[in-house]
Amino acid sequence: MNHATAVSPPRRLRADAARNQQRIIAAARELFAEHGLEITLDDVAERAGVGVGTVYRRFANKKELISEVFEQNIDDFAEATEAALQNADPWFGFVEFVEYACRHMAVNRGFSEVMLELEDGNIDRFVAVRDRIKPRVTAIVDRARDAGALAPGIVPHDVFALIHMVDGLADFAKPVNPDVWQRYMAIVLNGVRADGTPRQPLLVPPLTDDEVERAKGACGGRRR
Repeated sequence: MNHATAVSPPRRLRADAARNQQRIIAAARELFAEHGLEITLDDVAERAGVGVGTVYRRFANKKELISEVFEQNIDDFAEATEAALQNADPWFGFVEFVEYACRHMAVNRGFSEVMLELEDGNIDRFVAVRDRIKPRVTAIVDRARDAGALAPGIVPHDVFALIHMVDGLADFAKPVNPDVWQRYMAIVLNGVRADGTPRQPLLVPPLTDDEVERAKGACGGRRR
């Protein structure tokens, strides 16, 4: 009886710790998606509804929390490249990958920033995932080009650059039109397609003059 009483409190503490960790990670995921990597552990504690000390007991610094939050996201990204590579149609596999990457980065500011920093060898847990992604993207691009669907000369580095271009527009327009990035992704895809490949429809209208001005104002506010 005494032994059972002795081990009961640690089990409760472990359960409480697990719940707190889940709350912290969920809060961090939301904040990173909304605001990017500039948030603090204090921000995470406030959103999670826990004390700052609780966050610091779980994660020694923000890099540890970033690693925990985004490891699965980046792993999902790698799995998406594999799914695109398995698409029976090389062109639609290429489109599937580009759309996934653009969408995921457009709605998740922190993920976008992490992806830009994947060359940083200090984020050791991301390096292996990066090394999984790059060969698959190369295969996706090569397969579409070899099939005659992608314009000659397009290489994987071009694709990463184009995705980040779309992401830049998504960041600019997000306060006033969070879906307009889809139009420019379609324009990008149309631009790299080989002649004779069906074009992507432009289903989303462009930014209006008013939206451009409001987006400029929002951008200026973020910089301050």
